[in-house]
Amino acid sequence: MSSGGGSAFRRRVERASELRSIRASGSTVQENDQLSAAEEELRQRRARVDDAAKAEYLVRDAMAQGKFDNLKYAGKPIPGLGEVYDPDWWVKGLLQRENITGLGPTAILLRTEDADLDGRLDTQFSEQQVRDILADFNARVIDARRQLQGGPPVITKTRDVDAEVARWRERRGAESDGAVPPAPESKPPWWRRLWARV
Repeated sequence: MSSGGGSAFRRRVERASELRSIRASGSTVQENDQLSAAEEELRQRRARVDDAAKAEYLVRDAMAQGKFDNLKYAGKPIPGLGEVYDPDWWVKGLLQRENITGLGPTAILLRTEDADLDGRLDTQFSEQQVRDILADFNARVIDARRQLQGGPPVITKTRDVDAEVARWRERRGAESDGAVPPAPESKPPWWRRLWARV
């Protein structure tokens, strides 16, 4: 509340406590009648003020105090305001805010992996690595088709390993004009390097 509104409220609270203490102290019937009449008048004055006026007063008071300054979406549309109600809105919002991936129905995860599979295969250095990735992908697609855990239907197709390896070779050949870079040398573990020094 503003300082003017706070002091007026404080005075009303103090006056009400005074009136209650007078009543509790054994005041006369005439004083009790005056007290009751004052309280009734206060109730009637409050009842005359409609809810819209109360709300307008509270909003103006908050604006004067600066409570609406620097709000997050000031001057911007509220996200998700015109969309259809979704019972899982909070989960989807959490996944989006925290950038969590790898969660969801298997069918949808396999579709996204299928879309990115060519790019993943292009980063591999050997044909055996490509074959292993494709074998793993095909096994997971077949398991998901069994629908043991429910969820949306799996429409992702398995990949032909030999055809994908041939496509991988063509892409690698187009990138480096036929020269496939050698696989990186693997370093021996730290304990073997340490043992070799001794």
